[in-house]
Amino acid sequence: MAFSSHKRGGSSESRASREPPLDPEEQARALCLRLLTGTPRTRRQLADAMRKREIPDDVAEHVLERFQDVGLIDDQAFANAWVESRHRGRGLARRALARELQHRGVEAELVNEAVGLLDSGQEEQTARELVRRRLPGTRGLERDKRIRRLAGMLARKGYPEGMALRVVREALTAESATEEGEEEPWLWENE
Repeated sequence: MAFSSHKRGGSSESRASREPPLDPEEQARALCLRLLTGTPRTRRQLADAMRKREIPDDVAEHVLERFQDVGLIDDQAFANAWVESRHRGRGLARRALARELQHRGVEAELVNEAVGLLDSGQEEQTARELVRRRLPGTRGLERDKRIRRLAGMLARKGYPEGMALRVVREALTAESATEEGEEEPWLWENE
């Protein structure tokens, strides 16, 4: 049996090389659609991706405007969803959330509006929950070391120092009261 060395179709060119290249606007649209399919993106993230692909700035701006007009890009919706998700999922405070959104290119006004959705009571309750979950892992350490570790954990999540120290000290006081057989304090009521 003899094998033929030529490829089916008579040409060794790939199909992609026979098709005309996409114009820059088509490339920009395809790139944005592909990126938006995986996860929501900010306008700046899409602009940066197009810049890396060397799509002309005027073409990129036109495509971004069109995507924004039809609602495929909405930095305010992105910021609001980001705040909700990262606060609930990771326990991040307003300051850390604002930093993340700014890093992703969301305008300061939109960042302020999104982080404003979290009130200080909600933020403090999340801090209490984080401390409550981490408190058992610090048992056996000196009180000052426990305070530093737990307050440091809250600081890394963007909580203000005053709030972090107050919440940690209250949790340690509540823990001591519980160990001495007193009734469980108010700190744990929202479990």
